[in-house]
Amino acid sequence: MTDPTMAMTSDVAIWAAIAVLALALVAFSVHLAIAGASSERRVDARSREEALVPAGADPGPGAADLPDRSAAATSPAASALAPPPDGATGGAARRWGVAGLQLTWLATFLVVGGTLMRMISVTRAPLGNMYEFVLVTSSFALLVYSAWSLRRARLWLGVFVVLPVTLMLVAAKLWWYTEASQLMPALESFWLVIHVTIACLSIALFVIGAGLAAAFLVKDRAETRGRVRGRLAALPPAAALERLTYGIHVLAFPLWTFTLISGAIWAEQAWGRYWGWDPRQGAWTFVIWVVYAAYLHARATSSWSIRRATWVAIVGFICVIVNYTVVNLLMTGLHSYSGVAS
Repeated sequence: MTDPTMAMTSDVAIWAAIAVLALALVAFSVHLAIAGASSERRVDARSREEALVPAGADPGPGAADLPDRSAAATSPAASALAPPPDGATGGAARRWGVAGLQLTWLATFLVVGGTLMRMISVTRAPLGNMYEFVLVTSSFALLVYSAWSLRRARLWLGVFVVLPVTLMLVAAKLWWYTEASQLMPALESFWLVIHVTIACLSIALFVIGAGLAAAFLVKDRAETRGRVRGRLAALPPAAALERLTYGIHVLAFPLWTFTLISGAIWAEQAWGRYWGWDPRQGAWTFVIWVVYAAYLHARATSSWSIRRATWVAIVGFICVIVNYTVVNLLMTGLHSYSGVAS
């Protein structure tokens, strides 16, 4: 039995979350624009300041009372590479960033609430089809970012989390929506909750990791060319972005490994074998694991540049997208449970 009223309320909550996330995306974008422009002005002002004092000239009386600054710390390049932390950002930029963060918290409440109402409407874990998978994955991604932002303000990261989550939810509502219904017999197992929940958490971390990886690649390219301008000036240095990218993937990879193992155990119970080269259960889940393992190995190998290793992580996320869209929707197999009418 399903509860149509609760299912409808869940749908309304998700649509409301999409609208709130769109506003949060605008606020975070304005934050980056203002913070980037502020960083550029500081760099330009310091460049003019240095131009007024020729190299080797006497700085004049009173210079000894000024704070000591190394050449590296006062150079325009160093200033561009090290924008102030979120807490030190200009008033207008911070206000926009905080507004985006508060809207994201509201959207998190709506998405989690909509997911829970979907669960109540079907009296089971909301993990039975592609639409519900996206709801749970989006909930995890927003919860991770919201919890992270409580510990340390990450206003610049908001765009890289809110944008993919918004796209996921829009796709789920427009193309992958499935009416609230009961599970097919093959999914009636407690391994559904274990396997799919960990898979959702893994994908949520991969989403954030992909956003950080993209930010690192763009910022690193700009730093290499000496053209850190606009919104890029509001991002942390490329080295810091890369460390965050690696850290997220170090956390996500063991979870995906468990997803692979728990899927094999579930397969043995459901089909009498631990492994089969089904498009989802065998091939693509394993491909994703191999690609991310290759990223972590490349990241730890001195013969690989950091940029090349990060591109491997991007390829891994592309494989995730292919697995949960093209493979799940267009390929048939024992593991195809998208719930989308073909």
